[in-house]
Amino acid sequence: MLKAAGAAAGAAGVGVGAGVGTTALAGPASAAGPVFAHPGLLHTRTDLDRMAAKVKAGARPYTAGFAKLTANRHAQSGWRANPQATVYRGAGSPQNYAALYNDIHAAYQNALRYHVSGESAHADTAVAILNAWSGKLTSIQGSADRFLAAGLYGYQFANAAELVRDHGDFALGRAQELMRNVFHPLSDSFLRDHNNAVVTNYWPNWDLAALACVLATGIFCDDRGVVDRAVEYFEHGDGMGSVKHAIPVVHEDGLAEWVEAGRDQGHALLGVGLMGTVCEMAWNQGIDLYGYDDSRFLKGAQYVAKWSLGGDVPYTANTRKKGAVGGWSGSETATEAARVDPAMSRPIWAMIANHYTKRRGLSASYVTRAAAKAAPEGGGGDYGPNSGGYDQLGFGTLAFTRDRVEGAAPSSSPSGDASGGGARPQGAVSASASAGRDLAATGSEDVVGWAAAAGVTAVAGGLLLLRRRDRVRRGGAE
Repeated sequence: MLKAAGAAAGAAGVGVGAGVGTTALAGPASAAGPVFAHPGLLHTRTDLDRMAAKVKAGARPYTAGFAKLTANRHAQSGWRANPQATVYRGAGSPQNYAALYNDIHAAYQNALRYHVSGESAHADTAVAILNAWSGKLTSIQGSADRFLAAGLYGYQFANAAELVRDHGDFALGRAQELMRNVFHPLSDSFLRDHNNAVVTNYWPNWDLAALACVLATGIFCDDRGVVDRAVEYFEHGDGMGSVKHAIPVVHEDGLAEWVEAGRDQGHALLGVGLMGTVCEMAWNQGIDLYGYDDSRFLKGAQYVAKWSLGGDVPYTANTRKKGAVGGWSGSETATEAARVDPAMSRPIWAMIANHYTKRRGLSASYVTRAAAKAAPEGGGGDYGPNSGGYDQLGFGTLAFTRDRVEGAAPSSSPSGDASGGGARPQGAVSASASAGRDLAATGSEDVVGWAAAAGVTAVAGGLLLLRRRDRVRRGGAE
């Protein structure tokens, strides 16, 4: 059984701190040393308690999100791990990286299911999977894809492990060593020298996968120096994954171009999902990357959401240099946003929409519509058998749906220090007022989008449907 240690993690020390760079919304879990709040990657104790309470109460859309989780084959307590000493992706033999990502998603889903249902068999399964891998994996090899493997599976492993870090049988120290010695070195190396390529050779999602792993390592291993490097790179990094390179052009209408929209839809969605993951993990440690540079990420996410829904968006021609340092070099120009398939779905929107509309009181109409359309969000195994369907942990409808805090003052548009300082959250609450609640859990709703999302419900057999809430019951609206 999970211990009660860490129950005060999350929002207990919320406050707004003015300063240059990021805005500190909460202090660390302890004033002594570099210790961080735990659980405190994608989910805080408050988040986990909210999920459990809402599902127990039969509240929508949480029940639909939980039904999506329990229907996934990875979320079953009978899952058995298949650990490997060396994982290969892109080159080498055998190409066995699917064993790693399938097991990580099984660990995460079982751990999340435990926190919602209280069934200890799922916690035990998650622990057994993670312990098996930390006891055997020593190396990630392959082509340049090894950096993607380290980044993606590293941040995911840390998140699964964070959910069971207080379990009596979990080998926490060994898991931390795996992050430090196997996942983190490749990700940190990529951010430093980009596989010895020209810094713009790799599109944003490469940087963002590595960045997510570095940040998750720092938090999971209580290493403030690693966290600081990740934050600095998000704000000022030279590669295409730093926020101003991934989102280079901001328009007066509040939309900002996502540079990878000039490549293709799938990779643009991946990048948005990874940047949202970085922002959420940082937020849960009191670091506001969501609001950095006048909520630049919101403007980029709005752009991608509108475009992915089939809307017209502008695109400024972007030329990037390619090749190896001291070797072959060339350039590539993207001149317009790629064509999209409005039916393409990835479980990335609920987290972003709920942050900006419920916590911050900002309008995010396109993101909200995308979240409603994607609901209930699934996870690994629900989006096809290939690796791309496992790039996000997912289940955002269950994990990130939030209630608006009573008395919250909504704000109609992003605001902050456009010169590059951290933006103060809209309607932020004081530490004393927020104890026991989510960080700056304030905000308004995009009524149409959220009404649609609230119409997601579960039916017998785990089948899910999205229905319009346009009927009126006698005595009030449904």
